[in-house]
Amino acid sequence: MALRILRPIRSSGRADRRKAARPPSPLTRAGALRTSLAARAAPYARRLRPRYPRPGHTGWRRWIPSGRQWLGGAAVAVTLSGTFLTVAYATTDIPHDLNTYATQQDNVYFWSDGTPMARTGWVQRQAMPLKDIPEDVRWAVLAAENESFYSDPGVSLKGLTRALWRTVGKGDTQGGSTITQQYVKNVYLNQSRTVGRKFDEAMIALKLDNRMSKDTILEGYLNTSWFGRGTYGIQRAAQAYYGKDVSELDASQAAVLASLLKGAGLYDPTLSAANHQRAEERWTWILDRMVKFGKLSASERATYRTFPEPLKQNPLYDTGQQSDYLVELASQYAKKAGHISARDFDLGGYQIYTTFDHGREAALDKVVAKEREKARRSDPKAASTAHYGAASVATDGRILAVYGGPDHRKQGYNESNATTVPAGSAFLPFVYAAGLEHGVVKQRDAPREQVTPQSVYDGDDGVPVSTPEGPYWDRGGKKVVAHNDDRKSWGRLTLREALAESVNTPFMQLGMDTGLDKVKQTAQAAGLLPSSMGPQIPALSLGSSTPSAIRMASGYATFAAAGQHTEPYSVSRVTRNGSAARLTVPDKRRAVDAKVAEEVTQALTDSFRSAHPDAAPAGAAVSGKAGSTADSTAAWYVGTARDVSTAVVVYRMDLAKSLEPLPLKGLAGSGTDSVPYDIWAGAMSPLG
Repeated sequence: MALRILRPIRSSGRADRRKAARPPSPLTRAGALRTSLAARAAPYARRLRPRYPRPGHTGWRRWIPSGRQWLGGAAVAVTLSGTFLTVAYATTDIPHDLNTYATQQDNVYFWSDGTPMARTGWVQRQAMPLKDIPEDVRWAVLAAENESFYSDPGVSLKGLTRALWRTVGKGDTQGGSTITQQYVKNVYLNQSRTVGRKFDEAMIALKLDNRMSKDTILEGYLNTSWFGRGTYGIQRAAQAYYGKDVSELDASQAAVLASLLKGAGLYDPTLSAANHQRAEERWTWILDRMVKFGKLSASERATYRTFPEPLKQNPLYDTGQQSDYLVELASQYAKKAGHISARDFDLGGYQIYTTFDHGREAALDKVVAKEREKARRSDPKAASTAHYGAASVATDGRILAVYGGPDHRKQGYNESNATTVPAGSAFLPFVYAAGLEHGVVKQRDAPREQVTPQSVYDGDDGVPVSTPEGPYWDRGGKKVVAHNDDRKSWGRLTLREALAESVNTPFMQLGMDTGLDKVKQTAQAAGLLPSSMGPQIPALSLGSSTPSAIRMASGYATFAAAGQHTEPYSVSRVTRNGSAARLTVPDKRRAVDAKVAEEVTQALTDSFRSAHPDAAPAGAAVSGKAGSTADSTAAWYVGTARDVSTAVVVYRMDLAKSLEPLPLKGLAGSGTDSVPYDIWAGAMSPLG
């Protein structure tokens, strides 16, 4: 058997050279680098690496790091912390969007005498410029919360450390924030008390302090802080606790409000005896600190020995019942005349100074409530569908009082501003004025003839209405005739007598002679709205139009103002956070000639004295007229005294079933015992 001889394999020199020339892999290079670095660092690592137990030491000292090790660890910690804070500061942005509750304000409405009437909005806040906040108020807050505000960087390291320790270690959430941090929390962050929120607060406060002036931050803080009693901001707090604007506060009262920033539930002195004691102690402390920091003289401090007791209740209140109707009118006018968008108005901050007279409003509400109660007692079923609307308007256009209904929250429309029922014979003065102003045409193509109060017309019931061409026919082919109340015939009488006695038939014919277009034009010039005028037919002269109580009062006020008409308005001034807003107030304009207005007023004075001879004192300038509809579904009284006109309407309507007026069924009285007149007299009393 042949033997195979195994020879050793020899690598060729060429292969070895190729292998040697091949570059090392990345892993090989990394490994080599690690080995090299480890070799170089080994001596230092041996020095820094703690060796336990430490050689050369005995007892417990063997387990304690050396001073060099302590210094090294501290240096690493400081470096890492500094790097972390630098990165955190650089990457923190001031939020663009403010919290909703930090920007929302309420709108406040005032009576004509400047006292608060109502407020709207879900939060009580009115922002005030810092210049309008007295220095004593500012420094009372700074003394209480952050005396180093103008010198600190926006955060207090000592306070922040204390706050974090309490939050993490004890679960206590008090203290630790500068005013800048509190402002950041109010407007940018939520109210949670976590370490994360505290850190965000500090970073934003640092950045805000570099970008915003101290005065701007303080102004924002004073306008967004919670003071209790449903109020945000120092202005609302001043009104809620002392019934005055912040500009009227003294240092003593300011110190009380400043104490509330620590917690209104603990420091509102009206809530409990314990609260009162805490509040008084903090009040004393704040005033003393103001003296210490040179912001209050010792002599002035000596005058503040008695604790300034706040009001027992917040005088600012929500709307309700009648005030809702007033707010509705005023807000609509403020937005329109003030050129304010609905969005801006809803954001709040507006002070709306209305024309409403508190005394007149109270008198009107009282007399209507009295008549409602009488109706309920006499006929509960009819009273359940009774409606009352009323308005008082001055000759210069100011709306002084309205009755809009029993409760706006139950009845969502305003009776004083509703165009619901016809004016009836209360419209006759506008026909009379149109005839006196424009004259009449009795024959086709003839020139207009002048009409005077002494012009005679037929006052009989059922007189056919004529035109220059002959009788006026309706669509059914029947002659149109006019009827008087109770179908009474008066014979021939003057226009002044006809108006004084409220005789219809002369005025339906006068309207045709004057021209229904002229009647409509005169009524609109005096104050009635075109939308309420209705069709231009003979019935227009007998009050087929449906004006509101406000507009009827405005129309009669035009006659009392010597023929000058001013559009009714409900707001005299608007400010936003103390600054005046642009407001368009209507100007007076000529509606009818002054002599015509005087003649109408004299006839209405005759009407008033004829119906109520004992009601007006001698020499009193009182005029007025009742109004009724042919189907007895509405009763009016409109009259003027002391440059104020008031219109009252009473009607029945079952809104759950129909918008058709129902018979009054005696609900409005009759003759001199008229419910509309009684309401008018109560609203206008005393007449002298």
